[in-house]
Amino acid sequence: MNASSTKIMTLKERDKKHLWHPLTQHKIHPEALPIVKAKGAVLYDEDGIAYIDGIASWYTAMYGHCNDYILNKAQQQMRQLDQIVFSGFTHQPAIRLSEELIKILPDNQEKIFFSDNGSTANEVGIKMALQYHFNKGEKRNTIIAFEDGFHGDTFGAMSASGLSVYNGPFEDFFIDVKRIPTPNSENIESVLTLLHSIIETHEVAAFIYEPLVQGANAMHMFEAEYLDQILKICKGCAIITIADEVMTGFGKTGKNFASDHIETKPDIISMSKALTAGFVPMAITSCTQEIYDAFLDDSVGKAFFHAHTYSANPIACAVAIAGIELLHSEEIQENIQRIVKSHKQFNDKIKDHPKVKTTRQKGIIYALDLNIDMDRYGKKRYEIFNHFMKQRIFLRPLGNTIYILAPYVITNKQLKQLYDGIIDLLEIV
Repeated sequence: MNASSTKIMTLKERDKKHLWHPLTQHKIHPEALPIVKAKGAVLYDEDGIAYIDGIASWYTAMYGHCNDYILNKAQQQMRQLDQIVFSGFTHQPAIRLSEELIKILPDNQEKIFFSDNGSTANEVGIKMALQYHFNKGEKRNTIIAFEDGFHGDTFGAMSASGLSVYNGPFEDFFIDVKRIPTPNSENIESVLTLLHSIIETHEVAAFIYEPLVQGANAMHMFEAEYLDQILKICKGCAIITIADEVMTGFGKTGKNFASDHIETKPDIISMSKALTAGFVPMAITSCTQEIYDAFLDDSVGKAFFHAHTYSANPIACAVAIAGIELLHSEEIQENIQRIVKSHKQFNDKIKDHPKVKTTRQKGIIYALDLNIDMDRYGKKRYEIFNHFMKQRIFLRPLGNTIYILAPYVITNKQLKQLYDGIIDLLEIV
């Protein structure tokens, strides 16, 4: 073939031949931007253009992309042990991770179970709660969850999620879930009344919730004191409480876990995303000793028969240990406080802007609602997204909500670039 007639395909063109991207209507948005390199808080495309990663790539790369400390730990582990079946075998990285994780989890957590991602971590938690009652001879088949919550895309997790934009075609196949509003000072009494009514009329196995911040629900935030009242009622009725800390865990709310802000601790906690710092997929579901003990029996049928091929992958465990070490380093803790302070100063600057409807912050999570009506994934949303990309910043609007959840290593200069891009948007939106 004549060399001059051979067409060299770009990455974009090669992508479109075979790849199906998540959360994408390919007929409307057929192209994806190739990213070829990432370091710290910066992404680089194939043309060498740099973008500030304002959402830590879906809240994973909290210690910065390709962090050298974590990278070295991963490389060391790769030379020692790559993958081993976790049924019947164990290994030092998993054992050490369990020890380090239990140190920072709420005091009532004692056991950890490995899976692959946030959705499966919640799936595991829901199955644990249902089988807990089954093993005790009780038939409890209803789950309580918050309206507009999001817990993942596998069927149990999806059943508990309340965002129909994700769930619509599958709702006829869901497990039984009853929903209550997130509580606040104005509705707390009606929420508690509804909660009591559900408990009285259904066999409730568990209550699953995102503590204090609902990520996919446009970073909706609510107060610990009202959630605590719900948790106390559930505890009193032997309803298993499941805290979905997939998004909120590992320092984002200013504490190790959002549950640390709340007096009543959950029976089960699901975690992923920042757990492995954006390096490799892994998830963990932790639970109390009481939950674990309900599965101990001479009958094999009462064991928890749930497994993932890559459960407790040694490399992922090594990465997670390194992430915990970084989280509690003086540098990262100082960075968290710096980002918290910086967001507050930015908020003071723009909160009264006529195009800003509301603002909110919890730890390093900052969000503002634009004072305009728009669809979650409509044309206006993509115009705003493209505005940010032209400003060389990566922010993903959730409808009319703009939020920042950047890596802990982001610099003040890079933060200013994010803020300036938002200010520019307010002048033209």
